[in-house]
Amino acid sequence: MSPRAAPPRFGPLQLVLAAAGTLAATLDLCMDGWVAAEYARRGHPGWAALSLSLLAAASGAAQACSWLWLRSDPPALRPAVPVALLAALHLLQLGFFFRCLRALKVGWRVCWAKAEEEDEQRHMAFLSHDISMLRLFETFLENTPQLTLLLYIILRTNKAELSQGLGMGTAFLCVSWSLLDYHQSLRSFLQDKYELSLASSIIYFLWNLFLICPRILVVALFALFWPYGVAVHFVLVWLAMLLWVHLQGTDFMESPGPEKLYQAMVAVILYFSWFNVARGRTLHRSIIYHGFILVDSTLLALAWLWGRAPSEEHSYLLPVVSAALPCYLLGLGLKVTYYKWLHPNVQVQQEGRQDEVDASGGSDEVEFRSFLEPDLVNRRMQWLAQTHFALSQPARQHFLNGAAAAESAV
Repeated sequence: MSPRAAPPRFGPLQLVLAAAGTLAATLDLCMDGWVAAEYARRGHPGWAALSLSLLAAASGAAQACSWLWLRSDPPALRPAVPVALLAALHLLQLGFFFRCLRALKVGWRVCWAKAEEEDEQRHMAFLSHDISMLRLFETFLENTPQLTLLLYIILRTNKAELSQGLGMGTAFLCVSWSLLDYHQSLRSFLQDKYELSLASSIIYFLWNLFLICPRILVVALFALFWPYGVAVHFVLVWLAMLLWVHLQGTDFMESPGPEKLYQAMVAVILYFSWFNVARGRTLHRSIIYHGFILVDSTLLALAWLWGRAPSEEHSYLLPVVSAALPCYLLGLGLKVTYYKWLHPNVQVQQEGRQDEVDASGGSDEVEFRSFLEPDLVNRRMQWLAQTHFALSQPARQHFLNGAAAAESAV
């Protein structure tokens, strides 16, 4: 039988970070509304409508996921509120904020009301994992397209308003932070010795930032060359990424219909950033993906260079575009640094464990937590953690056998 593993302890620092995340989500929503209102006030209703449409589409997809997850969660973990009220909150696009407030309530009880039983800790971990995933979805479905739109408008008008500058700053922060928070949530399924260090957190944050920034820049530049062509380009690349995700196979949602929604959202993420969805070694898939994005981004930049007039006022962008490739390559270098020296598998290799590795080509494997209360484990994030950290088939079977044995012992 697998030994009992306590969940990561939720303390005052985690409560402060959870409150800060809720505040950041609220601030980001307010900034989006302010930017759209400024567009309308300055006589650009089309930009305002597009900005609000991006916000509505992202929020709708996140609310749908939240609702589906609540309906499939164990009864013991469902909120003690009427189903009709939950449905109304999600229809009003308040489901995510309801989850955040509920998590803060449970977190307060865990930290200050002396509710330190492991069940409470697991309940808090369960809620935090779902919030992390929803934040990642909404960030890439809303913040990255909004960033592209903001940058396009700034470049087209050749000036930046205060609302646009603040909007870009909060959006960039939300994108990078959501990726780091998501990665930390995945790490919580590993043994305590694999906790994300400060150095690996910084490298992970910077690598994602350096890879996303050039992508957003070239898409915005292509919009300057052919505004309606961006929509065509997005649809074509999104379809390619959707096929890529489908061929790899995913098992994230509870039924085939919602699984299609998940795959569609992951395809949007892949338009801007790498996201692993399949178990096993990711090295070859990562090379294919980054090679495709590098070629695609280069073609977009070349299209802008070909279409711009020689005396155009955007000539100052030439050095910026020239720096985009080194920036992307720097991001790839930091990613290699992370997987070679800071990934959990590196520590396992140093300890001499034998199994399969994610990206370095060895044969070692991280140790996952085993749980005696499987109903209190967020299976969605558990599946993604196994995917992200390359759980090999023998080790995965061992992990599942341990979980089954623990469940039969309860």
